Amino acid sequence: MRIRRLAAEERLTTSFPLQAYAFEASPLEAARTDEFRAYLAYNAGNTTLVAEEDGITAAAVSAIPMRQNLRGAVLPMAGIAGVATHPLARRRGHVRTLMHQVLDGMRDEGHQLSALHPFRASFYERFGYVGLPRRRTAIFTPADLAPLVRAELPDEVVWERIGVGYGRWRAYTERCLRERHGFAVFPEFRAVGLRDRDDRWLVSVVRDGETVGAVTYRIDNHAGTLIADDLLVDDPYARTSVLQFFARHVDQVARISVHVLPEELPELWLTDLDVQVEARVARPDPTAPMARLLSLDALADQPVGGGRVLVEVVGDRWLAGRHLFDGTSGKLAVEPAGASAEGAVPAARLTAAGLSALAYGVLDPVEVGVRGLGEVPVDAARELRRLFPRELPHLFADF
Repeated sequence: MRIRRLAAEERLTTSFPLQAYAFEASPLEAARTDEFRAYLAYNAGNTTLVAEEDGITAAAVSAIPMRQNLRGAVLPMAGIAGVATHPLARRRGHVRTLMHQVLDGMRDEGHQLSALHPFRASFYERFGYVGLPRRRTAIFTPADLAPLVRAELPDEVVWERIGVGYGRWRAYTERCLRERHGFAVFPEFRAVGLRDRDDRWLVSVVRDGETVGAVTYRIDNHAGTLIADDLLVDDPYARTSVLQFFARHVDQVARISVHVLPEELPELWLTDLDVQVEARVARPDPTAPMARLLSLDALADQPVGGGRVLVEVVGDRWLAGRHLFDGTSGKLAVEPAGASAEGAVPAARLTAAGLSALAYGVLDPVEVGVRGLGEVPVDAARELRRLFPRELPHLFADF
């Protein structure tokens, strides 16, 4: 087996067809292969590795250089995508080898976090990844939004094609990146695909010259469904402005489907709103996203509410070791554990997935133990809660 990094044009005949076989209808229509070349530009800055056997591509994996907010710090993040194996080469360890190499390289380049959508969550948990909340979908009729039509709101609503409004959209998502835990964005070379495809409408909510909410959407047909992507808003005023806009489609569409953040409660938006809210997870699809720490540097100087604990990370290629997590100054310091720390502070033994679960705020220390992601005594759990309180991340970028 030979592993190598692809040059850009090589993707057309190696990784793209393999990924298409894994994730699309198959066999491919001839027109689809022609689309590969148009898609090539949006992969320009990716790292793509392939494993080859006798000149045949046996497996492929790509890493997208992204950015993600971890508890207020915007950090370089490796988005793993396009993990695919030739049907005659599966279950022979090719993906494991490629994952190790691509994450080695991304970490060496300074990427401190990584995220992906798994084909099987338990497989990636062994690589230190932990599940994040899957975005939920709210489905309702525009008629039920009628009480909002005459609401007096402080906002202006701007309606345009995404190709025209892309700059406004990108600027708003960049602000969300700075302000929202878990939020991630694609690099510009990938993100502009949304502008170039121009297959969405954009609704922006503007207040005092500043964008305070936005959502992209399309309509599948007359009397069909208005299909909205992630509803991003700063506050209830902005959310209501978007819903008021949707209400004006009462004689055009039968239903509205919109993705909402984990903390949103659509059932409380309106009295008598008949709404279906779901977040379905299945194998092999749809899956919930997963993420992990690639470097303990990602935790340095995080504001914390105190806490001091000795953490031994086990079984991981990148984080293994004994470290003292000290938040007594109000900012987290992570240092190699010296002999003086032994027995002086509470101690926990964690897998990389267990530590990542705490860092991303998706599990309580007790849940980490129950899930088999570590051994967390009561005293250590108390300290870890002070260092890593629960906080719902919203990954946003759908790769």
